[in-house]
Amino acid sequence: MSHTPGRRARLALTAAAAVSLALLVPGSAGAVTGAPTVPTDLHNNHRACSTDPNAPMFVPNGIDLDGITHHTDPSVTRVTAQFRYWPVADPTQVTTVDRPYAISGNRASISLSSLADGTAYAWQMRTVDPANGAGSDWTASCYLAVDSTPPSAAPTVTTPGYPDQQWYPGGAPIELRMDPNGVTDVAGYQYGWNGGFTKSTTTAGLGAAATVYLTPPAGFNSGPVQLMVRSLDRAGNASPITNHLIFVLSTSPTVTPLTTPQFGQPVTLKLTPDAGTLAKSPIVSYTVHNARTYQDTVVPAGPDGTAETTLLLKDPNGEQLDITSTSANGWISSKANWSARVDTTPTITSTDYPEFQPAGGVGVAGTFHLAPKVDGSLIASYTYSFGWNTDQTVPAGPNGEADFTYTPTDSGWTDMEVWATTKDGIRLTSSYYTFVVN
Repeated sequence: MSHTPGRRARLALTAAAAVSLALLVPGSAGAVTGAPTVPTDLHNNHRACSTDPNAPMFVPNGIDLDGITHHTDPSVTRVTAQFRYWPVADPTQVTTVDRPYAISGNRASISLSSLADGTAYAWQMRTVDPANGAGSDWTASCYLAVDSTPPSAAPTVTTPGYPDQQWYPGGAPIELRMDPNGVTDVAGYQYGWNGGFTKSTTTAGLGAAATVYLTPPAGFNSGPVQLMVRSLDRAGNASPITNHLIFVLSTSPTVTPLTTPQFGQPVTLKLTPDAGTLAKSPIVSYTVHNARTYQDTVVPAGPDGTAETTLLLKDPNGEQLDITSTSANGWISSKANWSARVDTTPTITSTDYPEFQPAGGVGVAGTFHLAPKVDGSLIASYTYSFGWNTDQTVPAGPNGEADFTYTPTDSGWTDMEVWATTKDGIRLTSSYYTFVVN
């Protein structure tokens, strides 16, 4: 049998098209030897799903369903994750949703936002091979109940040891009692200090109260501190917020320097706890926060609750510390503030050009004497300038003093800036000197 050239061309084109189509189908580059398998690790909103129809997971409307797809052929990387769901009360109302281009072995998900409030649903998932349409068995059913209605009333909050809006000594953990205020489906509570819900607890049963013990937030000082509390139902819907004010007296430790603060020298600080705080629980330690360097140092307390710490004063702008005590019962005291600012400006004198006085004249040299207010052995040099022009540096002598000569080129008011630099390379605070040239 013979074939015409036109027919051979059409056959070639048809074969080429078939190859191109095969390349577009995921997993079909070679022969698929395996099959899709049942998905695993099913979740509702990132929580493991319930397979018990009598104990569905309560969720709000707007939920993510997900699971991990599988295929026995490792060359198949893309599959379709297929989900189906229906109201438990009417299994004939099945809705099926495909999630194409899922990665085999990875988690695939869909989002549902049109479920009916107060309705229980079942759902399943399977893996489908898009190359041949073969599907795995469906998973076992997961059960969920939609609850989009938040608790109708804010919880009732009491703090028996710290009466609401009354001043009370601190030092002991605060007993916080939370009551559902008549709401029957409360499953837990969220609470926190001054505008944030940082902690949570569950109830022993639906509609039950809960009690926790807590301390004010770190860094809290005396005064009013606000507790914010809200209840949660089984779906995580939040109630209105209850704000509860507590007035706590200061529990700050006392900070006493045992030596006179001097720049470049260590100063020893004695830390003494608040007497009322110590009476309620032993002091374990102190936390010393350096507000300049943002570093924290923990200092163990002695048997009597006191401690000592040593600080090297090397910041020309001064030192500032925030200090709290920590009790064995977990109480963190309010902050004690301690600061030291040592004058590190140099002293400037001149008999030839006294400060703020007319003297000398253009071309008349004058000597200026520079002396430190700090330990002279720390000083390496002085830097000076006139009228904020070119800086000039003169070395300091063994006692930290120095002299230099200046010859004015203009008459009138003249401003001078001088600062010292230590042998550690620290620039100290500037001093300013003004004189009048005749």
